[in-house]
Amino acid sequence: MTRPGFGSVLATISVLSVTLVVSALSEQRKLNTLALPLESLPRAFAGWDYTEDAPLPPRALKRLESTDHCSRLYAKGGVQIGLFVAYYAQQRSGESMHSPKHCLPGSGWEIWQYGSVAVPVDHSSVNVNRYYIHKGDTRAVVLYWYQSHNRILASEYMGKVWLMRDALFNGRTDGAIVRIVLADRPGAVSDGVAFASQLIPAVQRCFSQ
Repeated sequence: MTRPGFGSVLATISVLSVTLVVSALSEQRKLNTLALPLESLPRAFAGWDYTEDAPLPPRALKRLESTDHCSRLYAKGGVQIGLFVAYYAQQRSGESMHSPKHCLPGSGWEIWQYGSVAVPVDHSSVNVNRYYIHKGDTRAVVLYWYQSHNRILASEYMGKVWLMRDALFNGRTDGAIVRIVLADRPGAVSDGVAFASQLIPAVQRCFSQ
């Protein structure tokens, strides 16, 4: 049996410590609210048009414990993109964002390759997670990131660190996880990046200033 390395143990302890600190600080902080509900997100991104909502099963919705969420399907040329955004007004122990790297295997998906990809946003770029997954013969590409009122992050560990800093200095612990899923095919990542490039500023407008 391979024992976990010191770095992995230290990272786990750090995340748990940050979670506990943020949880304690959150008890003393007021709830933040969205300036616009997630339902107000545009019905078209980069040529992809809204087709329908994709409601979560009751059990998944209960586990989510988010303040607001949006789950939709968009389509272009017979191809679909699934959009999911979950917003948490206040993050504390037991009420935090669920990472797809844990949720996807729990839903029967296997992650066979992962990395990151740059998404151009407002004359700059941000890195987001890029996962290739499969379930049986079905293959898909997942792009996801953590978004707050002033920050886009791929790493959930850095998200915890910045969360503690924000809780200490400006009293904000709110944030969102944003995920898009599309079939794994030639050009899928480019399509996802173009979609994300317009989605990120739209989500940003939903945050209160």
